[in-house]
Amino acid sequence: MTDQELIKAALAEDLAGGVDITSQATIAADANAAADFVARMDGVIAGINIAHAVLAEVGLTDVTLCKKDGDHVKAGEVLMTVRGNTRAILLAERTALNFFGHLSGISTLTSKWVGEVSGTKCQVRDTRKTTPGMRVIEKYAVRMGGGTNHRMNLSDAALIKDNHIAAAGGVISAFAQVRTAFPEAEIEIEVDTLEQLREVLSQKPDLVLLDNMSPEQCAQAVALVSGAFKLEASGGISIANARAYAQSGVDYIAIGALTHSAPIFDIGLDLRAE
Repeated sequence: MTDQELIKAALAEDLAGGVDITSQATIAADANAAADFVARMDGVIAGINIAHAVLAEVGLTDVTLCKKDGDHVKAGEVLMTVRGNTRAILLAERTALNFFGHLSGISTLTSKWVGEVSGTKCQVRDTRKTTPGMRVIEKYAVRMGGGTNHRMNLSDAALIKDNHIAAAGGVISAFAQVRTAFPEAEIEIEVDTLEQLREVLSQKPDLVLLDNMSPEQCAQAVALVSGAFKLEASGGISIANARAYAQSGVDYIAIGALTHSAPIFDIGLDLRAE
């Protein structure tokens, strides 16, 4: 789904085939106003261009962007100002804020994780645990917070997980079947133990995911692999122990919470007469 399709669907959902009855009853059809999108907290913003596109979708063209995606902002700062028809501004308000606040929440949370691993080679990476239909923009928000993206979809690369291994009859068999069927594909394998890791060493995967291993086990894995391929830690990782995982020497930590549990970034719309 494109950004424009998402915006149209969100506005249609809000109106449900009717009209904004409160604005119709209380605001003259030709009334004009200005409104500021204001940060209510400190953080990193993402989605300002989508919020802008929401305004454009309802016919508001006099918009000033005061910040850009990826900017660190402080509470009280004006992010964007719109001028135009008051009814149109209020029609767009909630949809614009829903996108803007959600995506800025993701970028802000990502920036906190990135800060925890600063000074190491480890990168913070997202997963496919995204809101259906919003994966592209949610993963964009991760990048705005300083994180990196894992595969965008199932056809981007192979990730051989425990269920694939069980279905194929083992790690080696699963790897061989994927390599035969898709010889050019990047292959990542999930392992639960160092024994499984030793088993896949000879297969030369592009990446191995260390599932639910401790920082100490990850450090052992790094020593075992000795740079032959990249390693990603996943499972059991929190802000509190992120640095310990990063210092183990892994290349990535995979954090599903970046997209599935990011709190909303508080942005308000302050209307003023002009």
